[in-house]
Amino acid sequence: INTVLVKLQPNAEQATIARLQQLYAAYNPGFTLDYTFLDADYQAQYIAERRVAVLARYFAGLAILISALGLLGLAAFTAERRRKEIGIRKALGASELSIVWLLTGSLTWLVVVAIVLALPLSYLLLQRWLEGFAYHVTWQWWYFTAAGMGALLIAWLTVSVQAWRAARRNPVLSLRTE
Repeated sequence: INTVLVKLQPNAEQATIARLQQLYAAYNPGFTLDYTFLDADYQAQYIAERRVAVLARYFAGLAILISALGLLGLAAFTAERRRKEIGIRKALGASELSIVWLLTGSLTWLVVVAIVLALPLSYLLLQRWLEGFAYHVTWQWWYFTAAGMGALLIAWLTVSVQAWRAARRNPVLSLRTE
């Protein structure tokens, strides 16, 4: 017999293991009983996936941070490039909110295009990865919608800071050189 499964009573593990070792030594002298617990074996199967999940969280956070900083830089560049246009719009009576929407809307389309390109690719990659598991979850459409909305929210928060700065700037300073 190579493998024997034994169901243990709660709080009697050590006594049961000691008794099994005595029985094993009686029938197989010179050999020691090698035992493992099924729950520990089950947990050991997924330890690599847990490590990958932790690393994925850290790198996803880092990627979001780098993307937000890049988007902030792009928003600052766009606001500076359109500084005179913003000054003229404000001098002609545009509200701060309309200027914020002007700057935020142009960069929102970039994020929407990125989401539209990323969602099918991420769905296919996740499906392929999950095929390697005996038991896996099925993906719902709202997981991807929530991820896209989260990306849009982060982008809006990042861009709106720079857009509000540009909208609140005095138009006289923007048009002084003209």
